[in-house]
Amino acid sequence: MNSKVILIVEDDFLNRRLTKKILQENSYQVLEAKNADEALAILNKELVDLAILDINLGDGEMDGISLGNLIQNKQKVPFIYLTAYENTNIISEAVATSPYSYLTKPFKNSDLIASIELALIKSSKEDKPKPTILVKDGEYKVELPLDDINFINSEGNYLLFYTNEKTFKSRATISQILEVLPPSKFIQIHRAFIVNKDKIEKYNAKNVVIKNAIIPLSKKDLFEK
Repeated sequence: MNSKVILIVEDDFLNRRLTKKILQENSYQVLEAKNADEALAILNKELVDLAILDINLGDGEMDGISLGNLIQNKQKVPFIYLTAYENTNIISEAVATSPYSYLTKPFKNSDLIASIELALIKSSKEDKPKPTILVKDGEYKVELPLDDINFINSEGNYLLFYTNEKTFKSRATISQILEVLPPSKFIQIHRAFIVNKDKIEKYNAKNVVIKNAIIPLSKKDLFEK
């Protein structure tokens, strides 16, 4: 079930749809934004592995280079430019924001996928802080990396966070925790269970299996494409 999450920031609907189709055919999860405001809202909520930025995002909108500069300084998400611009000055301006690649339109599908894969490999070797959530470990509060969570079970007024090593606790509800978890990585499959999609080993119409734990599946169409 593991796949990387790619954000496409492109104002042109047809170009966005074409790029999305290419990515989905190569097993990426895809998020979309038509401007910088939508992109930043997604980046503040989701765990995005890579962003693809068009430079021209429409009249009166923040351009992709300015967005790239914001991402570089704040979100720390790797990004590449995908644009029709070949002007030397614009390219120099774009390169100054430290993109992982720069592709001009029209592009070959294979070039796009190669650029994405190289960017993901380079990014994986960099030391970056992991997103966490505050939970209790016995009498102590600790920051639990989201990637470590296998699934979450609601029990009364508490949530139990299951990892490979141990189980943590938090006083919260399913609806409250869903507000802070990235939807591209976590999904509610039952009124009492949320699972990390990357940790799913197998499933059928009734259950999901993660690390030998059999978790009931009540929302039958969640994994149907």
